[in-house]
Amino acid sequence: MAVFIVANILPHVTVDDYLSALMVAVVLAFLNTIVKPILTILTIPITVFTLGLFLLAINAFIIIFAEKLVSGFHVDGFWWALLFSLILSLITGILNALFGVNDKPKRDRD
Repeated sequence: MAVFIVANILPHVTVDDYLSALMVAVVLAFLNTIVKPILTILTIPITVFTLGLFLLAINAFIIIFAEKLVSGFHVDGFWWALLFSLILSLITGILNALFGVNDKPKRDRD
């Protein structure tokens, strides 16, 4: 849902349909789980030198890689991919706060 919302907000990011948005979400989950930690470890020196700002570039590269893998998803360049990743993180955080996805059940205390 967050991918579809962000694609409707940004003019240079398009998702053709709901199935493409679902595929983008699945591909991003896979890439963030497998590829991103490897890239993060390999780029530790430049990440330290840039005080962590290079992690934003890694996020943009992950978005661009997802664009290459999903046919119904299009991003018009690095800067739009960077903005997409930032807004996607913001929208995902808001949706998690609203719907309580990460809430643990509360125990009754005596």
